[in-house]
Amino acid sequence: MSQLEIFTFLFLMIGPFKIIGPFAKMTEHADAKLSNQIAIQATLFSVVGVLLASFLGENILDKFGIPVPILALTGGLILFLVALTNVIQQYTPAPATDNQTVPTIRMALNPLAFPTIVTPYGIAAVIVFMAISPGLHEKLIIGAIVIGIMVLNLIAMMLTRHIGKILFIFLSILGSVLGVVQVALGLMVVYNQLKVLFNFTGI
Repeated sequence: MSQLEIFTFLFLMIGPFKIIGPFAKMTEHADAKLSNQIAIQATLFSVVGVLLASFLGENILDKFGIPVPILALTGGLILFLVALTNVIQQYTPAPATDNQTVPTIRMALNPLAFPTIVTPYGIAAVIVFMAISPGLHEKLIIGAIVIGIMVLNLIAMMLTRHIGKILFIFLSILGSVLGVVQVALGLMVVYNQLKVLFNFTGI
């Protein structure tokens, strides 16, 4: 799997698409300083959380001795199902909520960092990518991709107060396009790994 494909998968899973709406709602009654503090702390919690979870998860998978093709097939299935769910959810109206909560710095950890930014399926994807990476160099690249996406999340959250509606519309359109691409890439990963496992060629 190429670095661009890994970035695309992770960008859709732990990127700003699903963050802007909840973050804007959380910080609706917060001033700029508190809003930025929440964004920065949430980003730091997210980076540490996802990298730590991927490290622990990879070690656990190694102890079970699961073959790389099986891990890759598992990753492909996760990516496909999550992508399909995201595409379907775009046509599901969001539930109406009238609850107004007072914004506090504690929101940075929960619910913003976990589970809004660091989703369970995002962690699962990072774990699989780390596990199937052949060497330290490739693992470091994945780590850099994760950190880069978190920086993009931080930038998006800090811009929400100023261009929130425009940013939300842009990310919604981009998410719709990339969501279809992610479904196709997930199926391609599954197909390629099935060929490896069962040693068949052609369609």
